[in-house]
Amino acid sequence: MKIFLAADHAGLSLKDEVKRWLKSSGYTVQDEGAFEADPDDDYPDFIRVVAQGVAANPEEDRGLIFGGSGQGEAMMANRFRNVRAAVYYGGTEKIIILSREHNNANILSFGARFVTDDQAKEMIKLWLETPFTGEERHLRRIMKIDNPPPATYEF
Repeated sequence: MKIFLAADHAGLSLKDEVKRWLKSSGYTVQDEGAFEADPDDDYPDFIRVVAQGVAANPEEDRGLIFGGSGQGEAMMANRFRNVRAAVYYGGTEKIIILSREHNNANILSFGARFVTDDQAKEMIKLWLETPFTGEERHLRRIMKIDNPPPATYEF
């Protein structure tokens, strides 16, 4: 498993801390930026690369993305087929467990302004260790996410 990382300026510090921790834990990590705290950077530029990487091998590789709230980052990532990004910015660990068990989330987006380094590491460990159940109902739903019907617009 390869773990792709990316962050904007607001998530940079947490990303860098998580990167050090993952590498010391033996994971293969690919950092896609940002590499400096530039308040004028645009998170889609970094998140796109992570989403493309995970989309190329969605059942094996994972992504961790970091922003101020994590919301925009997840929205960007979820535009790619076979990417299922969940958001965590604190709260119960059940959010993490269900993102894996029911949704087979392959990207986890963090609201860096709302979690500590230790909270993030704890949730990442749980997320990486929680398997997808593979139940038919969950597979069916994921197929609908990954293969939506063509959009129709009625105004």
